Amino acid sequence: MPKWQRCATTLLGLALLGSAATAAQDYLDLKNRVSRHTLPNGLRVLILERHDAPVVSFVTWADVGAVHEVKGITGISHIFEHLAFKGTRSVGTRDLAAELEAMAAEDTTFYAWRHEYLKGALADTVRMRALEQAHQRAVEEARQYAVSGEFTQAITQAGGTGLNAGTGYDETVYVCNLPSNKIELWMSLESERFLHPVLREFYTEKQVIMEERRMRTESQPVGKLLEEFLTTAFKAHPYGEPVIGHMSDIQATGRQEAADYFRTHYIPANLVLAIVGDVVTADVVNMVDTYWGRLPGGAKPRPVVTVEPPQLGQKRIEVEDAMQPLLLIGYHRPDVYSVDAAVLSAIADILAGGRSSRLYEALVKEQQIALHVGAIPGWMEKYPGLYLFYAFPSQGHTTRECEEAILAEIEKIKQEPVTEEEVAAVKTRARAAFLSGLASNAGIAEQLARAESRFGDYREMFREVPKIEAVQAADIQRVANKIFVKRNSTVAVIVPPAKAD
Repeated sequence: MPKWQRCATTLLGLALLGSAATAAQDYLDLKNRVSRHTLPNGLRVLILERHDAPVVSFVTWADVGAVHEVKGITGISHIFEHLAFKGTRSVGTRDLAAELEAMAAEDTTFYAWRHEYLKGALADTVRMRALEQAHQRAVEEARQYAVSGEFTQAITQAGGTGLNAGTGYDETVYVCNLPSNKIELWMSLESERFLHPVLREFYTEKQVIMEERRMRTESQPVGKLLEEFLTTAFKAHPYGEPVIGHMSDIQATGRQEAADYFRTHYIPANLVLAIVGDVVTADVVNMVDTYWGRLPGGAKPRPVVTVEPPQLGQKRIEVEDAMQPLLLIGYHRPDVYSVDAAVLSAIADILAGGRSSRLYEALVKEQQIALHVGAIPGWMEKYPGLYLFYAFPSQGHTTRECEEAILAEIEKIKQEPVTEEEVAAVKTRARAAFLSGLASNAGIAEQLARAESRFGDYREMFREVPKIEAVQAADIQRVANKIFVKRNSTVAVIVPPAKAD
């Protein structure tokens, strides 16, 4: 390397070290400024004052997701994502008494239809059709009293942004940003929908969800493959069920089942609030006590007890479709609480962390057999899940070629220690990713809420990078040999119909 390049590299390194040292000090200071408040009803609240701008971010993290569902009500957690901003008893209605009466008629006609529908081949189709029409009339009647979007409008007119919700296997999350002088508005609206859930426009949203399922799963080869892949990989654990739910379950779920599920899971002991921004902690605590203290307490639901048994051999599945071929390789892996969780994340970085990763270099650049290749160390966390590799073959190449190439790269890290340079790069990228996540109030709030809900301690958020920094080359080789075993894998591919054999 020329002398001028060595000098430039040294100066850049010193600058990065200085920046990292400053950032490290900042995030340690951040950790020490978080306040934790627990209400008598079990609700946990995390508050972080940041007075850079007169805005505040709110995250409501519910410790409930698709993993908590059972056959017959799959997709019910996702329904509450859609119902999140339908309003309260005072917001989103023209006449609450009349609306509740109309909603009762919706339920009566739906359960009458379902009673006949569940008779299967013995059902009276004429009666079913009449009941379905009666139900549709009841839905239309109830919709006359609903003011769609009034909840959202109240937030946006107050200067709110980013109002959204999301459902995963392990959680349901609601987010919002508001000017700091509108904190009480959020407190009132958000707490009210948990205190007195209306479940407004329930049957209308079910139709929206069913259409979403048709578009994203039943009409999308990738969606179909993922669903078949998961149900094949898990024979016992609910991680094998789709987050959006099975179509028949969505169709047959009524408002009463949803209300019962809500009362069980969306209780204070199962919620974490994270509030980050231009706030005064004492004022926030007072408002939390006033608004959220109204919610009745209750015992936290028990964890999932079903344990996925060890696989007895590799599982393979094909989905026939005329689209671009796709390969999925999944390995059962331990949960996020495992001592090896950080090692598994480091392996994903080395194998598939961008264009300089081993898989991208081998499959895309050198062999040119794939258009894209990647790895997801785990999109399930609370319970043992899957470590996923995927590849889209390039034209003229096959999923089999990609599979063999991926397995060859996996075998290399099993047989030969990764280099110290690769390990150091993993740690550098982990620090950079963590620090970039501290750039926004919303990013901090979501990380705090996740850590508190998942681990019972928000400080776990600040321990993830040190765990990565403790990973050594020998750990990577040890864990790779433990997890990436053929018997422990599930392989799924999309193949052209004519070549399915």
